[in-house]
Amino acid sequence: MDQMKKLMKQAQKMQAQMADLQAKLEEDTMEGTSGGGMVTAVVNGRHELLSLKIKPEAVDPDDVEMLEDLIQTAINEANRRVAEHLQSEMSKVTGGMGLPGF
Repeated sequence: MDQMKKLMKQAQKMQAQMADLQAKLEEDTMEGTSGGGMVTAVVNGRHELLSLKIKPEAVDPDDVEMLEDLIQTAINEANRRVAEHLQSEMSKVTGGMGLPGF
């Protein structure tokens, strides 16, 4: 029974650490670029787009689809980096256990 209490305390401590870490990570930002830096997107840990920069030479009125693709690629790269960062930091707390939902 003593072992079970000890295990429960460890689980509660880990859960609190993960909640604190997740709150911190939600404020972190990641950047994604496309087109050799023509488009840059910055997102936070909640995957919210914070800024989008487009160099003037990326804007071609005759090829709007290319610009749309560059924007989409930059945002997706930034979000991928956020997911990787969150996973990496969470695995440090969980010891790589890969808990669901994190």
